[in-house]
Amino acid sequence: MNGNVMVRHPRHAKFFFSTLAVAVAVIPTSAALAAPIAGLAPYQRPVDAPVIQKFEHPPTWNERALHGITEPVPASFKWLQDQGAWYTPFNLPGMPGYYDLRGWHSPPVKPPVKNER
Repeated sequence: MNGNVMVRHPRHAKFFFSTLAVAVAVIPTSAALAAPIAGLAPYQRPVDAPVIQKFEHPPTWNERALHGITEPVPASFKWLQDQGAWYTPFNLPGMPGYYDLRGWHSPPVKPPVKNER
């Protein structure tokens, strides 16, 4: 084999792969610029963004939101009536085990059975 071919090959490979890396990095960026990007104007809501006119809680929403909270419901939970359609972690199960204060991950407790005599 010719020694010059062996020396030039790595240089050509470096050029090829560096050019390929730049092309791969630039192509998705230019394609993404055509779509709206969140964060360019965080103070302004996009014109075509959907708007919720009225939100009604499903029938089971309060039951789910108050899971693990005993009656009477404390007055500090009044904010649940004003909870709109936005995300809240309050009506979703959290971490299991020691941190499961509201019993989302444990089986439901059955009421004691009365012995009638």
